[in-house]
Amino acid sequence: MIPKAVQTWCRDNGFGEVVSEKQVGGGCINNGAQLLTSSGKTFFLKTNSRAPEGMFAREAEGLDGLRVDGAPRVPNSYLYNHQFILLEDLAPASRSPDYWSEFGRQLAVLHTKTSPRFGFEQDNFIGSTRQPNPWTADGFEFFGQYRLFFQSKLAQENGYFNKSEVQMVEKLASQLRQLIPEQPASIIHGDLWSGNALTDSHGNPALIDPAAHYGWAEAELAMTALFGPFPASFYTAYEETRPLRSGYRDRFPIYNLYHLLNHLNLFGEGYYGQVMSVVRRYAR
Repeated sequence: MIPKAVQTWCRDNGFGEVVSEKQVGGGCINNGAQLLTSSGKTFFLKTNSRAPEGMFAREAEGLDGLRVDGAPRVPNSYLYNHQFILLEDLAPASRSPDYWSEFGRQLAVLHTKTSPRFGFEQDNFIGSTRQPNPWTADGFEFFGQYRLFFQSKLAQENGYFNKSEVQMVEKLASQLRQLIPEQPASIIHGDLWSGNALTDSHGNPALIDPAAHYGWAEAELAMTALFGPFPASFYTAYEETRPLRSGYRDRFPIYNLYHLLNHLNLFGEGYYGQVMSVVRRYAR
């Protein structure tokens, strides 16, 4: 059902009535639909009657944070409340022949936008899990405290972890300086798996569903490999544009522990084995 506020917004902004609604699959948290108006203009509507308070407002802010010249395109947001967000319809086309290399270059450009501190203007969400983003001068403290430790405590609250397992994650977090090199705080998408890497109507790179914050660029690249890496041309083009420290791929499991913990909290104990494999490997 199309929210009345969306119908009103379309009329008030000269797009006429919403004349059709086409459901779009692929999301595991929200429902998606392409809306066609009587003017011929299309929009993308995401809805979730059980969305956490502020989730769609934080999404709009995250999209704005990722809007960087030369970076992957992100959709405009037009209207939102606690149950929906109305977005620009990217009208995704087939990927252009150089999509992956161009995506690598554009993501590297995105990561050149930096901040003196880690965090973001607001806490936001990764999936439907709250993601704390307090401004923090130290990247090791930020990732250890507000990514790994936060998720481990949540896993304990959800019944997946006991006290000793939380302590193991805390120990790993205390050792990050020995495992990860110093890096600047770059703006990152924050949840960059293949499902959030889309195209626009010309087949060029676009990003959706951000968990945006200023964090480690290496952590962003790690997420791209969590469920099977992006094509090699993506990483080659990225490094040609923004060179990386040697051995960065070896650090991927540490960064991806955050996402595995989040999947444990979102989807259940099927992720427990993967989580603990990483924890036991590094918490010494």
